[in-house]
Formats: sequence, structure tokens, C-alpha cells
Amino acid sequence: MDESVKVSASAEWVAETARAGATIVPSLLASDFANLARELRRLEEGGAKVVHIDVMDGRLVPNISVGVPVVASVRKATRLKLDVHLMIVEPERYVEAFRKAGADSLTVHIEAVPEPTALLREIRELGAAPGLALNYGTPVEKILPFAKEADVLLAMSVPAGFGGQKFHPDALESVRALRASARPDAVVEIDGGIDVETIESASEAGVDWFVAGTGVFRAPDYGAQISLLRRLALDAKSK
Repeated sequence: MDESVKVSASAEWVAETARAGATIVPSLLASDFANLARELRRLEEGGAKVVHIDVMDGRLVPNISVGVPVVASVRKATRLKLDVHLMIVEPERYVEAFRKAGADSLTVHIEAVPEPTALLREIRELGAAPGLALNYGTPVEKILPFAKEADVLLAMSVPAGFGGQKFHPDALESVRALRASARPDAVVEIDGGIDVETIESASEAGVDWFVAGTGVFRAPDYGAQISLLRRLALDAKSK
């Protein structure tokens, strides 16, 4: 990154969540896709502010999920902020389409874009919050030179590609490094195995956004589960 170029501040809605201390971000990958509009209403009624959408291409990660049309449909069905996680190769070909579809944040992987400065700035110019992700197992040093370009810094705590995996505690070392390198108004996000058993340690390490798939959608009451997870995260931060 060229340090002589001034980096823009985070999008205001992102900075607002950073000030709030802990945001539970339900991942639609674990939702009932046959009743997606109903699921989104339940999340809204349960107090969610942001929803996570995993876009997988079967190339960067070993799975295929959703694309632009699904993001556009979700946008029409909810007022929640859409945190779109592009687990794809050549994300530069698709960021404009996903932004037009309604993405509020667009996160790309350092494994797909080893020199991401220009793309992160393009995402910002498109009006979305730029995010940069690190897959589990990738050395955190690869992402740190670009940390201040991102509004969202995402650490995977499982190998990217599938929901329902077991949390890897050693991913918290990357979280701590990202927290130390992030701008104060940016957020550190974690994705993978977040539930009532793991959220406290993630919060203590410096996470602001907690992506929770089965950790929310397996609960009978989404609102109660979101409140419980957020309370655990905030209590851990205050210790």
C-alpha cells in the first residue's frame, strides 16, 4: 500500500457498529433457503442489523453457493445491511454487479487478490464498505500491509467453504494481529464456528462482528439467540 495516499474513513454504518462493540451477523448459508423471506423477517424482528451472504465459486473454496440474483432478491426482501463475502477468484470482475444488486459491504480474499489496494478503493468508490478476508491457515502477514485500506477485516476461524465446522482457536492469533493493524473506525470480523461456546474468546481477542450460521439458525428463537450471543460478547469485552 502506498502510505502517502490518505485512506478514507470507514462507512458510517460500519463505524457505528464498531462503536456498539459487538454485532451478531447471521449467515444465510445456514438458513432455510426455501423460506428465505420469512427467515429475513425473523432476523429483523430478532434485532439483527447485518446479515452475511457467502458467495462461493467452487474454485477459491471447495463449494458453490449463491450469486448476484440471490443477493438482489435478498435486497428486495429486507432492510438489513448485506455483508457480502466473495469467496471467489477474480472478484474484480463482479464487485460492481454485487454492489448494484444491493451489497452494503463487499469482502474479497487476500488469497484471490494478493495486491488488493486498487480493488478495495474501487469498492469504496462504488459506495460499499470494502472488506479484506484471510482464510484459515494463511499467514496473517499477507494481509497486514493492506489492513488500513479496509473497513472490514475478516478472519476465517475454519477453512472457508462450508458451514457448521468446528472453531479453530489458533485463528485468534490472526484476529489479534488484525485488531492491532485495523483503523479505529474499522471492524474485525470472524467467521466459522461461532456460538455460545466460542464467542467470548473471539470477543476478548478483539472481534467486532461475529458471523454465526448454525449458532443462530439452529435456535428456536432467533432474537433470543442473537441477544444471548451479543451479551456474551459484550461481557467478555468488559472483563
